[in-house]
Amino acid sequence: MEIKDVAELGRIVRKTRKSQKITQTDLAIASQVGVRFIVELENGKETAQLGKVLRVCRMLGITINVE
Repeated sequence: MEIKDVAELGRIVRKTRKSQKITQTDLAIASQVGVRFIVELENGKETAQLGKVLRVCRMLGITINVE
């Protein structure tokens, strides 16, 4: 799957989180980020910090491959 923009990444994070039955609060705690960050990431806010995005993805098992 190719992620073309931040909005698409947010949708993937939300879908994965919900499929694993994880709340935004629990994901934030496990990823060591704030709940507001999770909300903004899932809503496709473009100013998300890459390091935090990668921590959230890692907690959900989402991998990002670069060719």
